[in-house]
Amino acid sequence: MSETEELKERLFLNKKNGWSGKSTEEKDEIFRFADEYMYYLDNGKTEKEIVEISKEILMKNGFRDISEMNELRAGDKVFFINRDRNLFAAVIGAESLENGLRIVAAHADSPRIDLKQNPVYENSGFSLLKTHYYGGIRKYQWATIPLSMHALFVKEDGEKIKVVWGEKEDEPAFIISDLPPHLSQVQNERKLREGITGEELNILAGTIPYSEEKISEKIKLNILNILNQKYGITEIDFTSSDVEFVPAFKARSIGFDGSMVAAYGQDDKVCCYTALRGLLNVNYPRRTAICVLTDREEVGFIGNTGMETKIFEKFILEILEKTNQSSVGMIEKVFSNSEVLSADVTTAYDPTFSDVFEKRNSAEFGKGICISKYSGSAGKSRCSEASAEFIAKVRNIFDCGNAQYQSAELGKVDRGGGGTIALTFANRGMDVLDCGVPVMAMHSPYEITSKYDIYQAYKAYEAFYKLN
Repeated sequence: MSETEELKERLFLNKKNGWSGKSTEEKDEIFRFADEYMYYLDNGKTEKEIVEISKEILMKNGFRDISEMNELRAGDKVFFINRDRNLFAAVIGAESLENGLRIVAAHADSPRIDLKQNPVYENSGFSLLKTHYYGGIRKYQWATIPLSMHALFVKEDGEKIKVVWGEKEDEPAFIISDLPPHLSQVQNERKLREGITGEELNILAGTIPYSEEKISEKIKLNILNILNQKYGITEIDFTSSDVEFVPAFKARSIGFDGSMVAAYGQDDKVCCYTALRGLLNVNYPRRTAICVLTDREEVGFIGNTGMETKIFEKFILEILEKTNQSSVGMIEKVFSNSEVLSADVTTAYDPTFSDVFEKRNSAEFGKGICISKYSGSAGKSRCSEASAEFIAKVRNIFDCGNAQYQSAELGKVDRGGGGTIALTFANRGMDVLDCGVPVMAMHSPYEITSKYDIYQAYKAYEAFYKLN
């Protein structure tokens, strides 16, 4: 290497492909981790299921419900679940909480199809279900794909009935119809975002009538009878239900080399899993390490299970009390000294649609976890911009933890943007940096990630929890 080449190597930013130079053993470890991640995805398609499977993982690794603990000491591992929709897990550190927390926060909710409150109807030989959509979906993508139903019905007496229908290979799934090209001339003139409208997202539920008697809505009656026979559900029970329709696809490896993962809900379950797995390896940290799996991010982190709620403060106050550190104004001191990775995905560069990206500042597959100094849109609207000092600290932690990272933002400045839960932590006075896995086809029914980047996220979050 010449002197000039050496200088260039030393001074230039080098975004190398992380697969290069990896041994067979290292690649095998990355693939094994991805297999475990895909199992997590297949068994956690909704926010409630993510909380449930995450709780199981935590308990197998020595974590206990904080309500069972009268006092807490350094090294204790606890969790708290809020309304079955979000989860906080902590490993108590050796130092006073006043010195701050190390938090990695992801969100368990993903864009999906919900049902309206009175969804079941009959029309022209079909029973159908009226829907509402949750989060930022491209509606046309949800037609003509198999859907599964994940639901909780609550009876007037408080009885809870869980229903999962359409995930097994031997049971029927559901579908939303679309026009054939022969009849879509008018539809083709619509803007793409209205190719399928919200009121056209009707789910086909059945076609068989209950009987031959001359009564109205015989097909609707048959559908409700099936539900009643199997689950004891009547039509009014939809009023007190949470019914979500998600793609019935299983997570799959992608490419001749199997280097990628395609699955529903990787925004942001990929960061849920890696943040959770990273915490499992933490034993006696200097500062208390916390994994947050929150809800409602896709609709602005509002509500009593989103990060705008005071439930997180309640969790911290309980830790303070059970470590005998509670005092007036303590929580403000804790938050002001805390550091957070907002573990949310970013958009990966897509060469097919390169015009929406500014390539020098785009995340790429195989280059590691992505840090984003700011999110927001246009003129950094509703962004939480990390300080240079905090980014430098995170860089050092990742380097020491041997976690590869890259730095990018979400597309060209004037083409759009997006926000994360970073804002809610920053508003509490914490240092926050957006830091997550690059994703292609984000918010689609089948998102794509790199197995290498997933593994680097796991290493990065683990290092953040552990290292000073």
